[in-house]
Amino acid sequence: MPSRFFAIIPAAGTSTRMGTPKLLLPVAGTKMIEKTIRAWQGSRMYRIVVVIRPGDDELVRVCQSSGMVDVVVPPSAPPQMKDSVQCALRHLEVTYSPAPDDAWLMAPADMPHLSPQVMNTLLWEHDPQRPSILVPTIEGRRGHPVLFPWTLLPEVYQLAESEGLNVLQQRHPCREVPCDGPEIYGDAAFADIDTPDDYQRLK
Repeated sequence: MPSRFFAIIPAAGTSTRMGTPKLLLPVAGTKMIEKTIRAWQGSRMYRIVVVIRPGDDELVRVCQSSGMVDVVVPPSAPPQMKDSVQCALRHLEVTYSPAPDDAWLMAPADMPHLSPQVMNTLLWEHDPQRPSILVPTIEGRRGHPVLFPWTLLPEVYQLAESEGLNVLQQRHPCREVPCDGPEIYGDAAFADIDTPDDYQRLK
């Protein structure tokens, strides 16, 4: 059976530096979160999981209106991005029973220029016989999304409170995948939006 690929979008932040719910801001005629989801939908993902903090009802509504998306709202707000990812992985375990050959990919929700071409390049490079973490590069610069083999799931749950997902890249084989060729946005594909200046520059 071919590998299945699952996208995880941590969208439980508070937009503190932006000063307004940034994922609902307009970007290229649509909301930022919708543009991000559409990028994932343009790739060969089996399913997309968006994790949203309790009470963020408008964001839930917008995400639920998109096809191929599972919206997960945990009982309490995830304190870190790592906690959102763990919440999404538990949902995937229960709902889709992923196999060892499968993989999951993660990128922050506030990256409106994510590239489906970059995503698909990572999927083609995934070798279930020799699984490794895959990190895309453009002009030698690392970015998102990052692909993780499903076999690393137990270690994600065991990360210490002070550890993030980047620790996995230090402990396990991690291969850079050049994605310069198909990318239409240049390294803007790796840019996230945290502040009003970021938004004005990239919207």
